[in-house]
Amino acid sequence: MITVSVLGSTGYAGAELVRLLLGHPSVGKVVASSSSSGGKDLSSIYPNLLGAAREGRRLILASPEEALAAGDVVFSSLPHGHAERVAGAVAARGGVFVDLSADFRFGDDEAAFLDAYGQHYEHPELHAVSVYGLPEFNRAAIAKARIIGNPGCYPTAASLGLFPGLAKGLFRSGGIVIDAKSGVTGAGKEPTRTSHYPECADSLTPYKIGEHRHGPEIERNLSEMAGHPVEAIFTPHLAPMGRGIVSTMYAPLAVPADALALHAAYADFYAAEPFVRVLPPGAVATNRNVRFSNYCDISLHLARGGKTAIVVSAIDNMVKGAAGQAIQNMNIALGLDEGAGVSMLPPAF
Repeated sequence: MITVSVLGSTGYAGAELVRLLLGHPSVGKVVASSSSSGGKDLSSIYPNLLGAAREGRRLILASPEEALAAGDVVFSSLPHGHAERVAGAVAARGGVFVDLSADFRFGDDEAAFLDAYGQHYEHPELHAVSVYGLPEFNRAAIAKARIIGNPGCYPTAASLGLFPGLAKGLFRSGGIVIDAKSGVTGAGKEPTRTSHYPECADSLTPYKIGEHRHGPEIERNLSEMAGHPVEAIFTPHLAPMGRGIVSTMYAPLAVPADALALHAAYADFYAAEPFVRVLPPGAVATNRNVRFSNYCDISLHLARGGKTAIVVSAIDNMVKGAAGQAIQNMNIALGLDEGAGVSMLPPAF
């Protein structure tokens, strides 16, 4: 049994990590820390965890220093700019470090990270050995990794939705449009005016148009998947729901294809993937059918005239877009069953 630490356990992604890890069959202890909790029991912040820290249970509350030292695997749910300072210590002792912030998403491309986040690398040598943690694209490298950069939630939904079409040369390298809607948890735990209930309820709001930080990550992923530069227009929207992402993507076809051929190409590509579900022809991917699960649902459609593919992908931004994918990465890196702790089906309602 392994000991797992969660830094930043009172943020939304951190709390979701704790919830899922407590049900993982190979995790003996979950050591949780939070600098902002003021020493409070996690259950006083998240009552769903009530009783999890009682005697005989596996949840241990600790200081950040104690949590960092305790874990065979350390998950960091801290804001970007903090992960570098702890990743090296974990990797040096042979542990696995999984970062849910943006710090390790750009590998050794410091210029791209600087452009997106306005920061230089403090330890570029760590980024040179880090691995981007999108399992469906990078599984072999993740299996050998000790520092893993968990993908962003929007990039996960967009990349999985477009990966087969780009890899198989079905889509053109330009003119791709990604129209994505996210639940309010994607904005983080700290409230802002835009995430305040009266501002976001009964409203659908585009934001950070043309400048969202996930845009460069998405284009980098799509270009690597295609094997050549790919340009995409990405526009996120805040939707009046707690969790989930639905991305509708428009991709001009490079070669003629009917709807059934497009579906067959995707179904073949993802046939062996445990957490990508290519829906039957005529079905539409929705947020409702993936909530609280690690699945990405994909539906395939053609625009009238047959020149543009319309791909819809849906994920739970807190699970496949954050905590669930992080645990999936841990499982791969440790040689465990990839679905351990995250193989639950979505609830029906």
